[in-house]
Amino acid sequence: MKIADLITWFEAWANPAWCESWDNCGWQIEPGILQEKTRVLVCLTPTLAVMQEAIAENANLIFAHHPLIFNPLKSLRTGEAIAEMVRLAFTHNIGIYTAHTNFDQVQDGTADVLAQILELKEVTPIEVTQAGLGYGRVGLLEPFLTLQELLAIIQTRLSPPNLIFSPTADLQQTISRVAVLGGSGASYISAVAKTGAQAYLTSDCKFHQFQESRDRNLILIDAGHYATERPACDRLVQKFQSLNLDWVQLSQKDEDFRQFFA
Repeated sequence: MKIADLITWFEAWANPAWCESWDNCGWQIEPGILQEKTRVLVCLTPTLAVMQEAIAENANLIFAHHPLIFNPLKSLRTGEAIAEMVRLAFTHNIGIYTAHTNFDQVQDGTADVLAQILELKEVTPIEVTQAGLGYGRVGLLEPFLTLQELLAIIQTRLSPPNLIFSPTADLQQTISRVAVLGGSGASYISAVAKTGAQAYLTSDCKFHQFQESRDRNLILIDAGHYATERPACDRLVQKFQSLNLDWVQLSQKDEDFRQFFA
């Protein structure tokens, strides 16, 4: 399959026109590779480490969830990370393509994969954007779990380096309805509270957002940006493998940019 065909297939599923106005989905760098056979490295975040991995693997496409270029560039200067990524991309003929908020909304996107990992049933979007699509997912646990059991499952299946949750007096309380949203989802606390969810798994939550969640009788669970979105990248690799591409691999140089002192 040529790169142009892969992108056409993907955009029929997750149209970049669905991305938010503040976002930057689609081609970040396209150095004239559309007619080449696809050798794709999938990652969460395009970094210099991922670029060096792509060069070593003779990949010609980095397919990322996070945009390389998020804000309008005012300059490109030697020694800057984005400038170096651009230089290496054109030197080695490696394209960089991003699927961000369009990928968040679709079936088997970031939120849907989280819901599947927790084995939620009767799943619907937290916020519907169009028929069958939307941000986040909310569904039922079958069987019901205690909060302690739910936290243990999240820790085991997502392996976050630091799992944070709202203060609660009872880890043995029964949890039947859970909402999930990969990445920064604290702005959806109000919407989640209206769904009847008892717990909400997301990331990048601030101090007072935990307070807001508690005041709305919602248990807020922060598993970190990397842990809540990386599984969708793995799912994307599986989908690409089903297309019989020349070569596809999940990046081993993807990074969680936070570390915690033990």
